[in-house]
Amino acid sequence: MNFLVLPSALASGTAAVPGDKSISHRALMLGSIAAGQTDVTGFLAGEDCRATLQALRDMGVEIEAVDATTLRISGVGMHGLQQPEGALELGNSGTAMRLFAGLLSAQSFDTTLTGDDSLSGRPMNRVIKPLSAMGAIIGSDEGTPPLMVQGGKTLVGINYRLPVASAQVKSAILLAGLYAKGETFITEPGITRDHTERMLRSMGVRLDAEDGRIRLPGEQSLRATRVQVPADLSSAAFLMVAALIAPDCELLMQNVGVNPTRNGVIAILRQMGGEIILEDARMLGEEPVADIRVRSSELHGIDVDPALVPLAIDEFPILFIAAAAASGTTRFTGIGELRVKESDRIDAMVRGLRALGMTVEERPDDVAIQGGDFSATTIDSRGDHRIAMSFAIAATRADAAVQIKDVATVDTSFPGFRACLQSLGINITQREGSIS
Repeated sequence: MNFLVLPSALASGTAAVPGDKSISHRALMLGSIAAGQTDVTGFLAGEDCRATLQALRDMGVEIEAVDATTLRISGVGMHGLQQPEGALELGNSGTAMRLFAGLLSAQSFDTTLTGDDSLSGRPMNRVIKPLSAMGAIIGSDEGTPPLMVQGGKTLVGINYRLPVASAQVKSAILLAGLYAKGETFITEPGITRDHTERMLRSMGVRLDAEDGRIRLPGEQSLRATRVQVPADLSSAAFLMVAALIAPDCELLMQNVGVNPTRNGVIAILRQMGGEIILEDARMLGEEPVADIRVRSSELHGIDVDPALVPLAIDEFPILFIAAAAASGTTRFTGIGELRVKESDRIDAMVRGLRALGMTVEERPDDVAIQGGDFSATTIDSRGDHRIAMSFAIAATRADAAVQIKDVATVDTSFPGFRACLQSLGINITQREGSIS
């Protein structure tokens, strides 16, 4: 499946952004082990979250889909999960794989976690190591999936310093720590998204977090609650950049999550000259949200502060597009983590930008992009949803049609992406078959 995008002028208006993927995953997992009924609204029904949902159903959790974005989870309690009949297939979701590794380390039964070819190449030792220190036994294919998680182990709390800033690893340790004897301490080298901590507190868990250090007493239980999932800032980022680089455009996105542990994309785009206004800031449950208004802007190159990297780790592909549309040169440093995402996102973006006619310098952890004009070309997205969507936005500014290959995974995080762009005046069509 491929996209064909023609140069287009983004129309002003209001755009609907799907629910937050990170929060949707956590609502499913925590709601399933809570006592009672957890109601979830705003759920992201993308492929990754559907994989998590099915895995939990395979372990005996009753989850009713009231409608496309509303779920009713009948929690089974901390020890109510059941052994699945076969391996849990998690598709392309690194979040599901790592968080389930923590949760299932504490169960009474053995479990195998598998994924697609992309997920099967992603590093899992970063989560296996701390969980093993807690007493878990997890087999792997030399540090990559499938993961074979042995049940019936007694876990103990640990004092662990994350070698890299990772919300997924932190969350896996916290899930295991709920079951562990004693206290679990985690020290972060940098800020990471704190959705897990916020949701745990909303479900009655005692947890302290201050100055990059988290303390979680073990052997706790969760109580059911209502989870309102805000619109996903990572998805909104594509539309933000589309509006910024379009002529005479003003776009409003409502109810978007603006959690301070992941709002780096807003800070970076503002530093580049982007006019981005947060309106009606408020709390949606435990999560801060706002309406985001974006106006066409003349972007300019900057040296991106490395301290902002963990706050925008998923948004760098579209930030690369903003840099390519800006005047001057934008430098990104300390972004090596992008090489172990759904694809090597640095390599994929650099090759794609060069195909569009950009001048790009690449090092293992750093990239410098000189702004310019986009040319027509064919882009290989490598089956990475964020790569595909980023180049679809770039194509709106190209001098002729841009074709983007292998875009089926866009539904992973932004169901209805093509229809959303079409509603805003973008000439984007979907084609079956291969592009030579």
